[in-house]
Amino acid sequence: MALALVLLSCAVAVLALLVFGLLRSHAEIIRALHRAGISLEESGGHAGRPGAPVELHSPPDGAAHDIVGVSPGGSPTKISVTGVRGLTLLAFLSSGCRTCETFWTAFAEPDLDLPDPRTRLVIVGQDAPVESETAFAELVPPGVKAVLSSAAWQDYDVPGSPYFALVDGTNNRLVGSGTAANWDQMRNMLRTALGDYLLETEAERGMTSGRDRERRADQALAAAGIGRDHPSVNQEPSTSDGDTPRNPSAEQ
Repeated sequence: MALALVLLSCAVAVLALLVFGLLRSHAEIIRALHRAGISLEESGGHAGRPGAPVELHSPPDGAAHDIVGVSPGGSPTKISVTGVRGLTLLAFLSSGCRTCETFWTAFAEPDLDLPDPRTRLVIVGQDAPVESETAFAELVPPGVKAVLSSAAWQDYDVPGSPYFALVDGTNNRLVGSGTAANWDQMRNMLRTALGDYLLETEAERGMTSGRDRERRADQALAAAGIGRDHPSVNQEPSTSDGDTPRNPSAEQ
């Protein structure tokens, strides 16, 4: 009887160790999937409410960092986003993220509408084995820069994919960062953040040039969905009935 109790106690102890090991392995898998941007919730989406848009924000220091990693083909590469003219939109995506699918599809469109004409797009994935290099390379649209760099995810404090960061290379500052459920939401938030950022930088310089005012007006019109070819922008001034435009040369 005593021997049976001892054997039973040993069996229970072994089972408890096995269960503990399984739970620990499960937790490690969950954390690895979260770092890869893979959601286990039925509707997918970013951390928090599935598919819910999150407003852009900027860190207190507004730090921007160049991207160092490897290309989808496996070659070492560096993408400079500081000390360069124009804006760089960093799109932190994953091949296994279901919410990222809508962004992969949008970025493959030849007429992709970026928040500003000066913006270039760079897609950033994580290093292997967190990211599948083959699957990632198959999703990168032709002509779009892409890099695998877990260090960049750390530099920009990326909580998961999809995530975006807009960088002003001229001032080496981060305009804004965050996520959204789809590209339309993300583009509109980027335009708003960029408009606010331009106002802030103009106030810091203490002056507003004509080019700055024109660019700010373009940003406001773009945020409202009005382009330079919109009829309200290009409408010719009308004259009253019976009147004809004056010809200054005829009066001389």
